[in-house]
Amino acid sequence: MYCDVAIVGGGASGLALAVLLSRRTKLDICVIEGGARLGKKLAASGNGQGNVSNLHISQNNYYGGGAARGYAIIARRTEAYKELFHGLFSCDERGRIYPAGRQASSLSDSLIAELARSKVKTLTGVRAEKIIKKGLFTIFLSDGERIEARITVLCVGGKAQKQFGTDGSSYALAQSFGHKLTPLFPSLVQLKTDTTFIKTLRGIRADCGITAVVDGREVKKSRGDVIFTEYGISGNAVFSVSPAFAGHNGDVVISFAPEFTEEQLRDDIISKQSLGYGAGEVLALTLNNQIGRAIVKRAASSDAEIIAHTAKNFVLPVYGTLGFDYAQVTRGGIDMNDVTDELESRLCGGLFFAGEVLDIDGDCGGYNLSWAFASAERVAQAIAERTDDKADR
Repeated sequence: MYCDVAIVGGGASGLALAVLLSRRTKLDICVIEGGARLGKKLAASGNGQGNVSNLHISQNNYYGGGAARGYAIIARRTEAYKELFHGLFSCDERGRIYPAGRQASSLSDSLIAELARSKVKTLTGVRAEKIIKKGLFTIFLSDGERIEARITVLCVGGKAQKQFGTDGSSYALAQSFGHKLTPLFPSLVQLKTDTTFIKTLRGIRADCGITAVVDGREVKKSRGDVIFTEYGISGNAVFSVSPAFAGHNGDVVISFAPEFTEEQLRDDIISKQSLGYGAGEVLALTLNNQIGRAIVKRAASSDAEIIAHTAKNFVLPVYGTLGFDYAQVTRGGIDMNDVTDELESRLCGGLFFAGEVLDIDGDCGGYNLSWAFASAERVAQAIAERTDDKADR
C-alpha cells in the first residue's frame, strides 16, 4: 500500500497530526496503531476528564534535553487544542483547561470521527516493526504487509503506561536511522520513601504542601492531594514534584497544614495543652487524628514549637519511584540534537517526530498534551509548506 504520509502511532500527537494534515492538504495519509484502538491514552487523560492544556504554561514546566526548543514550539501554539477541537472549554482554579463536558473520551472520539469523514486510512492492531528508506520509506508491519510513503512521522510515545501500547520498543525505529536515545526514567509517578513514620497513615489522603529537595536544594513545590501508601506517597501533588526525582534521590518535605503558619499551629497546640489535651490530641480538629499522632511521634517532644515545626516540615527521604507501568510520562527520549526546529530528522530527510517520543516531558496539569498538540501542529505546518497539494480553503 502507498501513502504520502505514514504516521506511526495513533495517540494524541498522531491523531492530531492526521487531522491537521487532512484539513490543510490533499495528501494521502495513513495512521498505523499497534493497539486495538486509536487514542486510548488520550481517552483516559486527565483522570478521564481530558486536561488538554494549562493557562500558566511556561518553560519551567518542561524537562529533558529538548525542553527549551520544545517550549519555543509550544509558546507559539498555546491554544493548539482550540484549532483541533470544536467545542467549549473551561478552566479550573489551578489553570487546568478541560473540555466543558469533562470527558476525555470525547477528545479522542472527535479526532477519530473526523479522520473517518476525511477518508484517512487507519490501521489498528498492527505494529511497525521495521522502517527503511530507499527513495521512499518502506514500513514493514507485524501482519506481514508493507506500506510505502514519501514522509514518515514517528508519534510512537515513550515507555510509560504500556497498557496503552507504549512499551518503549518503538524507539528502535528511530535508532535504526542513527538517532540516539537519552536515558529513560519514569516521571509523573509515585515516590518510594522511608515509611518509618507514615506506616499508620496508609490509605489516608490529605491536602498538603510538598517540596522536592535534591542535593540540598529546593527544586520543585506543589500543593494538593498526598496519599500515603505501603511504599511511600502518591497523589497529584506527588506527581507534580516527581520530575525532580527522575534519576535522582533526595527528600520531600511535607507541610500538613499549608494554610497555617508555624506560629498559628504553635499557639493552637499551646492552647490545647493548657486545657489538658493529651500528646496525641494536640493537633485534633486541625489535622486528621492519625496524621496528628504521627507528627507528635516524629517530633518526639511535647514542645509546641517542635511539634508545629514538624507539622510544617515533615521530611521523608526519597529512595526512588515506581516503574514505567505506573508513570504517566517518560523522562528522556530521542535526542533532539539530531532533530531540526521543524521536528524533522537531521539524519534522514522526510522522517519527522512528534510527541512523547522526543526528549521533552512536562509537568502534571495539561502540559504534556500541550506538547503533543503543539508538536503535531509544527510537523503539520512543515509538511504542508513543502507540498503543492494543498486543501481547498
